[in-house]
Amino acid sequence: MDELWPVADLLAHLAGRWRAERSVRDLASGDTGHFTGETVFSPLDGGGLLHTESGTFTWQGVARPATRTLRFLPGPTPGRADVRFADGRPFHALDLTSGRHVADHPCAADLYRGVFTVRDAGHWRTVWRVGGPAKDLVLITDYAREA
Repeated sequence: MDELWPVADLLAHLAGRWRAERSVRDLASGDTGHFTGETVFSPLDGGGLLHTESGTFTWQGVARPATRTLRFLPGPTPGRADVRFADGRPFHALDLTSGRHVADHPCAADLYRGVFTVRDAGHWRTVWRVGGPAKDLVLITDYAREA
């Protein structure tokens, strides 16, 4: 396992622009896809960060624009956050004080399990394993801080 980098202040650490590279693999069909883009964490009124992701997602050879918006709200300590969907629905808690966190999110009959790891001040990764009757996926995203 890679060396972990503990994060004392999660929101301060994430603030700014990150290059995002994501691979997507459908374990049932064997199909693969790739996302390349940028993730920006900008201040939210009232505290927290607005996470906006934009780029290009290629699936089965077809490239399409892709976007996603999340809200990272202050947690009970500076190393923790409450991650919510754009509409305010809960997504998962996030605690990077050890440099690693496992989060679960039930979605209908499927379960999303995310493993977050921080390698250093400029690199972190998420690995989401999605399993259930509707989906059987692995999504790996590497983030690198932009200068």
